[in-house]
Amino acid sequence: MRKILIPLLFLLTLAAQSGRAQELKVLVQVTAENVPITDRTIIQQMQNDMQTFLNNRSFTSQTYRPDERISCRLFVGINKIPENGSYEATARIVTTRPVYGTGYETNLMSFADKSWVFKYNPQTPIDYSENTYVGNLSALLSFYAYIIIGMDQDSFARLGGSPYYDRARNILNNAAAQSSNTNETDKGWNDTESNNRYWLLNNLQDPQLEALRSGSYAYYRQGLDVFIEKPDDARTSIFTALQGVQQAAIRRPGTLLARSFFTAKSQEIADIFRTTQDAQQKQQVVTMMSEVDPTNSAKYQALLK
Repeated sequence: MRKILIPLLFLLTLAAQSGRAQELKVLVQVTAENVPITDRTIIQQMQNDMQTFLNNRSFTSQTYRPDERISCRLFVGINKIPENGSYEATARIVTTRPVYGTGYETNLMSFADKSWVFKYNPQTPIDYSENTYVGNLSALLSFYAYIIIGMDQDSFARLGGSPYYDRARNILNNAAAQSSNTNETDKGWNDTESNNRYWLLNNLQDPQLEALRSGSYAYYRQGLDVFIEKPDDARTSIFTALQGVQQAAIRRPGTLLARSFFTAKSQEIADIFRTTQDAQQKQQVVTMMSEVDPTNSAKYQALLK
């Protein structure tokens, strides 16, 4: 009986592990063009290790098929090496989402983080513990993993990303309290600046800005995903989503999450409404978007020409 039980337990364990597939498909690019480095193979290994950490780890208990993994690009630009093994960098995170029934992928997030401070040793694997601060590089990568998953889930179910933002909050709190203990003090974990990852997560969890998140579901799942079959209905849903974005932007002028949305979506919004036959709807979109996103006003005004 015992000889049968051991293989059975092994198969059950293997089956449980196979049910948890990796959520992310990340392409990482690390550059250090203006920084003197004796051995540049370290940068390549750093890039590989970051990519392995994000792509080979399961961050949730959800099952993702290979074609469902979330496509992302992470660009890390090292701008300073204060001492051997310590790095200061900027990062940009870009995530995309497939549109149902098409080969088109739409940008879900484009966010610049100007404060990455971390230590890296090519001889030591990047370790991770959700409830314990291990190091700032691990915290940064896992924090953004949960932000990416949360925003993707928001686009498929109304406020579907909430549990993942809670896990990102846990990482943020641990890093804010303990990063100085490892000499990796990173101001991106606190509220000292207005455009950092602290405020990105704060915006995502702010009840006053909930319309931005519920608008994500209307924009993607009820809008873009049905555009091929029902373009007029899709535009109506997208217009409703944009009204939610407008309400949030008026309630909190200059909010980081709204600016991030416009950075990722302004051209796409213009393209969506360019071919509508509803002149009144087109005028309403131009007026609304020019008000809340004046930086890209020229794109919207071009719809009327």
